Amino acid sequence: MLQISQLSLPVDHADADLRQALVKGLGIADKDLLGFTIKQRAIDARRQHVAFSFTLLAEVQNEAKVLKALAEDTQICIAPDETYRECPPRPDHIASGRPVVVGSGPCGLFAGLLLARAGRKPILLERGKAAGDRARDVTGFWRRGWDFNPESNVQFGEGGAGTFSDGKLYTQIRDREHRIPWLLREMVAAGAPEDILLKARPHIGTDRLIKVVRHIREEIISLGGEVRFSSRVKDVIIEKGIMRAVILGDDTVIEGSPIIFAIGHSSRDTFEMLHRREVPFEAKPFSIGVRIEHPQSLVDKMLYGKWAGHARLGSAPYKFVAHCPTGRAAYSFCMCPGGLVVAANSEAGMVVTNGMSSYARAESNANSGFMVDIRPQDYGEHHPLAGIEFQRQIERAAYRLGGENYHAPAQLLGDLLSNRASTSQGDVKPSYEPGVVWTDLRECLPEYVIATLKQAIPQIAKKLPGYQLDDAVLTAAETRSSSPARIPRDPETLVCTGIGNFYPAGEGAGYAGGIISAAADGMRVAEAVLRA
Repeated sequence: MLQISQLSLPVDHADADLRQALVKGLGIADKDLLGFTIKQRAIDARRQHVAFSFTLLAEVQNEAKVLKALAEDTQICIAPDETYRECPPRPDHIASGRPVVVGSGPCGLFAGLLLARAGRKPILLERGKAAGDRARDVTGFWRRGWDFNPESNVQFGEGGAGTFSDGKLYTQIRDREHRIPWLLREMVAAGAPEDILLKARPHIGTDRLIKVVRHIREEIISLGGEVRFSSRVKDVIIEKGIMRAVILGDDTVIEGSPIIFAIGHSSRDTFEMLHRREVPFEAKPFSIGVRIEHPQSLVDKMLYGKWAGHARLGSAPYKFVAHCPTGRAAYSFCMCPGGLVVAANSEAGMVVTNGMSSYARAESNANSGFMVDIRPQDYGEHHPLAGIEFQRQIERAAYRLGGENYHAPAQLLGDLLSNRASTSQGDVKPSYEPGVVWTDLRECLPEYVIATLKQAIPQIAKKLPGYQLDDAVLTAAETRSSSPARIPRDPETLVCTGIGNFYPAGEGAGYAGGIISAAADGMRVAEAVLRA
């Protein structure tokens, strides 16, 4: 099988054009092409020269001869083996005890799935609710703005924080073990759209992701595992440097062999409990900023030019990084085409924003995190969890500025650049629910964050003409880009440094940033457990 990369076709190509282009690219007769499949399809929108770029797998007559004739073509090669090899079950492990997995986000779910398939019958503990019940709590809070549930929200519950996001399924992590193709195939088997196997930047959307996580949970249970909801871990038992058990909110003690903490980056009370039990932590950089909203039609024109609105392209995404005179970088984060800005707080009396899209990406606005890097020296290096309090200070300020009723403070981009408070909406209607209060974001964000955002705008506008839209809406505060702390672990065994039987994993532990990287880290930890 041959792999052919970067085969370009115009947006309006006919289906038959792909075969013709492949035959031409290989320099063979049509009869010598025995068959082909699409491995990946990307949209190439550089300089508004929009086209599709395909990676294909082809079976041909006289493969060796074809390959020799094309030896100088770096885009054609033997198709690589991308098989993921699961760890086989070990009978001695099955008799040694049941693993406990704390958290049912993508990290915990896929760690649990591998352990269940290996016969280990894991116990998954989730402080929040099952996906369906959780979705009802979340949407109810967004609509009403008063019945916030600190244990069932955008951050806590089955599926993790990624359940209420754009559902992006791409990452830049190295993947020598081919976990990512395996993950995508598992998601399709669990109900995800098949096109995630082909798109270079696949997404699943909140509406489809709930079904997928439910399916994975049901398989874990069918293999003898357990998934317990409303089961917050309030303490742990550590004896002679070994974590032996967890203690739930109702004082139930559950022993684990081993114990995997796949908690999210918002599990602040759990971080604090672990720190009290002398689990080591390290402060790490993260980012804060705002959600910025533009009309999706404007973003489509920025990226796709005359092809904007074409059915094959869908809603356009963007990505940028701007290095500013402040010495900091501003960048886009979790960009949601055709999406909504949502309330994402996990504690009462605070306002946090995030972005979310359905699979269709059909809302009228595009939104993205507009973030600035934060370093440990910004919030004090004297305590490894100081970043948590730094985030809380900003979230409390946003809550006060929004009127102390979970409305979010917002400002028009033109007003931000002119150093004046906003008093009303422009042409872009903010999508945040329960609602926004027009104000001056200098009252809740640090001065250096505001300065970096302002310096970044002209740089971004050079690459994305139209981005500097006076009526673009900035909604604060976006503080949960990644964990503010890391739990150190051995790079080989993945066991926590200094504490046996304890595996920190995923976003909360500081080893992932997104659905796929978190799921892959859960797999990595499960593999380490099965090898131990």
